[in-house]
Amino acid sequence: MKGFVLLAAVAAMGFSSSAEAAAKTKVPVYVAAAVADPARSDADRAHDADRKPAESIAFAGIKPGDKVADLIPGRGYFTRIFAKVVGPKGWVYSFFPSDLDAIYAKNKLTIPPPGDPNFPNISFIHAPVAKFVAPEKLDVVWTSQNYHDLHDKFFGPADVPAVNKAVFDALKPGGLYIVLDHVAEAGSGLRDTDTLHRIDPAIVKTEVEAAGFKFVGESDVLRNPADSHTVIVFDKGIRGHTDQFIYKFRKPLR
Repeated sequence: MKGFVLLAAVAAMGFSSSAEAAAKTKVPVYVAAAVADPARSDADRAHDADRKPAESIAFAGIKPGDKVADLIPGRGYFTRIFAKVVGPKGWVYSFFPSDLDAIYAKNKLTIPPPGDPNFPNISFIHAPVAKFVAPEKLDVVWTSQNYHDLHDKFFGPADVPAVNKAVFDALKPGGLYIVLDHVAEAGSGLRDTDTLHRIDPAIVKTEVEAAGFKFVGESDVLRNPADSHTVIVFDKGIRGHTDQFIYKFRKPLR
C-alpha cells in the first residue's frame, strides 16, 4: 500500500503546471463546511465574497488531518478556517513574526492572541520570520497578502532567501507552499512592494524556486483584469478587489 501511495504521489507531481492551472477547482465538502461553520464571526464572513476562501483553500489542497502553518496571519481570517478544515486530527500553527512587534503594538494587537475555545487546534508561534519553524513537519505553509512585505523596510527587510529556505525545511517531502499576493505590473520586480503593496509574480516564482521548490500551479480565482496594477491596494476604488495571484509550490519528495 505504501508503495502504491508513493507511486501515486510521484505521478501527481508529473502533471504540468499548465494542466493544474487549467483544472477547475472543485470545493470539497469539508472545505465548504469549514467556511459555513457557525463558529466563524460575522466580521470574518464579511470578507468571504472578496477573499473566496473555499475556492482558494480547495486549490491549496488543505485537507482533514493536515498540519498547516499560517505564516504572517494578520488577524487570523484564514487561520480559523484552516482549523475547521484540518479538524481534530490536524493542527494549525499561526506564526507571528517578532519582526513586526512594533506594528502589532501600534495597532494594539496582543501577540500571540488569546486562544479561542471554538478553535482548539490552533497554537501560536512568535519568533523572527527568518527562523520560521514548527514543532513538527508540515503538510502546508500558507502566506497571504504578505509575501511582498518581506522586502519592505518595516520588516527589516527580511532575509527572504532564509525565509523561503526555512519554509522548505519545515515541510514534509511533498509538502506545499502557497503564496497569495497582490499583482504588480509585469517586469516591475520589487519596485512596488513598499509603495503600492504589490509584487511582480515572476519574482516570487524565482525566489521560491531558488529555495528548492518546484512550481506546480496557480489559481485565477482572485484574478481581476480590471485592476490597473498602478494604485495602492488600500485605495477605495480597488480595495478588496485587487488582482491577486495564488501560486502553489511543492517540496520535492527527494
